[in-house]
Amino acid sequence: MSDARLDEVLVELNQIMPVDEREASSLVRMLDEARRLEHPFDEEADPVHFTASGFVIGTRGTILHLHRKLHIWVQPGGHVDGGENPAEAARRETEEETGLQTVHPPGGPVLLHVDCHPGPRDHTHLDLRYVLLCGNQDPQPPPGESQDVRWYSFEEAVQRCEPGLRAGLARLGELWGSAPSSWREKVEELNGEAR
Repeated sequence: MSDARLDEVLVELNQIMPVDEREASSLVRMLDEARRLEHPFDEEADPVHFTASGFVIGTRGTILHLHRKLHIWVQPGGHVDGGENPAEAARRETEEETGLQTVHPPGGPVLLHVDCHPGPRDHTHLDLRYVLLCGNQDPQPPPGESQDVRWYSFEEAVQRCEPGLRAGLARLGELWGSAPSSWREKVEELNGEAR
């Protein structure tokens, strides 16, 4: 049975230019698992499954949070709900974990980085990392989520984060430095909406 969500992800994966050996091997594994997995987004169907996360950017830098179970500083994200596409899962999970309003960049979702890594319960997460724009608001995580959520400059984030995230965050900082003006205009619009 074909899954249109997976078809979209495969197109996105084939456009990724790995920044390091870890991302290159993650990309190969994701493409292999995409062929093998009957239900690639279902965390209950197989201990190996796709997840989605958000690389939040704005004029304050980027957001990291201290993962409640793994106790490492990472970007917000989580599992893809039934019928949900990964880009929207990244946005939903980010908003649920940070309390911040985020949007995909003008022009649509941007898959910036991928990574395969261990998750809780002996699962393996095939993480799709999307760019999300955000205004300058302070995070307001709801009860039950990690309360350790902060804005960091890109340099600080690279120093603070889990080591497997460093190359992706460095790429994110470079992207923000050369982002189209429409991205910065959207962030300013989000700043105005928060007032």
